[in-house]
Amino acid sequence: MPRHLDDPALDSAVLDNAVLADVDRRLADADDALKRRYPGDDGRRQPVHTVYLPGDRYTSTMPQEWGAAALDAARSAGGLDAVAALVGATDTDRLAELVEHKLTTEPIEDLRIDFEDGYGDRGDATEDADVIEAVARLRAALDAGTSTPFVGTRFKCFEAPTRRRGLRTLDLFVGGLVESGGLPDGLVLTLPKVTSVDQVEAMVYVAEILESEHNLPDHRIGFEVQVETPQAILGSDGVAPVARMIHAGRGRVTSLHYGTYDYSASLGIAAAYQSMEHPVADHAKNVMQLAVAGTGVHMSDGSTNILPIGDADTVADAWRLHARLVRRHLERGVYQGWDLHPAQLVTRFLATYAFYRDGFGPAAARLRNYMHRVDSTILDEPATARALANVINRGVTCGAVTVDEVETATDLPMPTIRDTALGRTAATPTRREQ
Repeated sequence: MPRHLDDPALDSAVLDNAVLADVDRRLADADDALKRRYPGDDGRRQPVHTVYLPGDRYTSTMPQEWGAAALDAARSAGGLDAVAALVGATDTDRLAELVEHKLTTEPIEDLRIDFEDGYGDRGDATEDADVIEAVARLRAALDAGTSTPFVGTRFKCFEAPTRRRGLRTLDLFVGGLVESGGLPDGLVLTLPKVTSVDQVEAMVYVAEILESEHNLPDHRIGFEVQVETPQAILGSDGVAPVARMIHAGRGRVTSLHYGTYDYSASLGIAAAYQSMEHPVADHAKNVMQLAVAGTGVHMSDGSTNILPIGDADTVADAWRLHARLVRRHLERGVYQGWDLHPAQLVTRFLATYAFYRDGFGPAAARLRNYMHRVDSTILDEPATARALANVINRGVTCGAVTVDEVETATDLPMPTIRDTALGRTAATPTRREQ
């Protein structure tokens, strides 16, 4: 048995309790900073995608309409199983069944009612009226239970020319929701084109004022930071401001979103080569991924503007491209992206579900062996077990894998899988023991 540090038999030990206590004292501030700045995953759901729609085009039935349009697009191409085969998926019948259910019941996970680039400058009177109308339509969807799990607005950026207009839209949007029945649980606000830590700090100040004026709980208002400028990735002092932005948000920054086209254009990339997979995009996203690691802040990839519309060959090419790009960011540990058209929902969910289902069998076997201490040719460690549980949990959350499939394959209850993904499980109970 291991000896306690106070065991007198350990005569060779020179680091006595006084020294150990002094080390604890020396590192107390660092321990506290690590805990505050890198609290880890808090377990909140991350949507697999975000759909952006101009504010004046949003209606309370828009998600259901997009789901129906996506299914129609798939039927026109021979059905979901045919599209699944087109983009290289396997087990197409099961995949088609699951995706059809998703497109029927929850076609959009995260919706952003857009008053920025997707809306443009239409004058103050028109934008005011459109914001008020969008809030009324959103309230109707919330009251009817037909809204998306996550919903919010993207307002104009904090650069000087658009700052006041963006703040007025934000003010009307939040105030309208509060006055008409309260903020939805899945409220998401998007601050675009962030160029400085100062802008994040200003957004924190605005959130505090809105909470105070509307009698909202502290930290009720969080926001996303959209990374679309080189100034967010590399500052004039040679550091990465995007990492500082997270901490300057004082716990309010919920996600970092990569903006494909603004960022690429700002680096001088020709329009024909602007893409989610361009080397400059990968560099920016690598920095973002490092910045969010351990913070509990989510991260999203951007979009492709190559839409699956037109003749059959053009649609097929666009679907293959979109499916490949979705799969690409999933394989790189980025679990969210943007969609811009109803027909992109087809390959969003086919590619996402195929990713989780393709990896499910091996991940479940490895997690089962680790949790039940079964001899295996793979020697996994606790961090790997968390990663295995995390990908399985994500698959269940989005609908790619069922709870029954997970519990059968791992011989573990789903709550244990979730706790393992969050690093909360030390024991290894089986379903039979529960």
